[in-house]
Amino acid sequence: MIHSFLLIGQSNMAGRGALTEAASVEKANLRVLRNGLWTGFFRPVNPDRAFSGVSLAESFADAYAKKYGVKVGLIPCADGGTSLDQWKEGSILYDNAVFQARLAARSSTVAGILWHQGESDCAPELYSTYRERFEKMIAAMRRDTGLYDVPVIVGGLGDFLSDCKHSDLLVNYGHINDALKSVAENDKNVGFASAEGLGANPDNLHFSAAALHEFGLRYFEKYEEICDREKLFTNTSSEESTSRSAMELL
Repeated sequence: MIHSFLLIGQSNMAGRGALTEAASVEKANLRVLRNGLWTGFFRPVNPDRAFSGVSLAESFADAYAKKYGVKVGLIPCADGGTSLDQWKEGSILYDNAVFQARLAARSSTVAGILWHQGESDCAPELYSTYRERFEKMIAAMRRDTGLYDVPVIVGGLGDFLSDCKHSDLLVNYGHINDALKSVAENDKNVGFASAEGLGANPDNLHFSAAALHEFGLRYFEKYEEICDREKLFTNTSSEESTSRSAMELL
């Protein structure tokens, strides 16, 4: 059985870590979706550009496979430089992600959604509505893929963006992080993975290979927190139901 994960967002989800600096993973347990079929693991996982590199999804998948003893499939749909509006319901990127998730569901159990995006939404008129627009998009995607209850893990933008010369607007990255944290605080199936302390490539725009490896482990930690919380809720509900049934018999 393959447990698979949908990868969506912009360049820091696709991965821009240097391939020559990539940490090792147990490739035998990892798969990548290509043309609707599962292929053996290879890098770059998400080749949206000729310069694509290491992805945070690699260490996430490796940790998952080691803990649960299953093969893990990655469904690459991230695209560099894209805004949240380019992922809204009905857009090309949205429709592709939904289609790929449906294809993956025919030969695997889709167990979660990994999202990293926001650098392209650092303008005031965009970050001020980010939470509302993200919640609308993810609700539609859950509906259209049937993935109503799987964890959605979102990652914070890197603190190094304040030193990036790519755009003066990137100093507003904290507003995106606040929006993502707020989403996670108000949705039990969304987890926020902090990027605090993670390093960058020389461009101060993309996470380094080492940072992405650590980031993927943070994503996995948040994924586990949601699963553990759900187990606790399920067990508690079951116990309460059993108690009520016992009381009814008295």
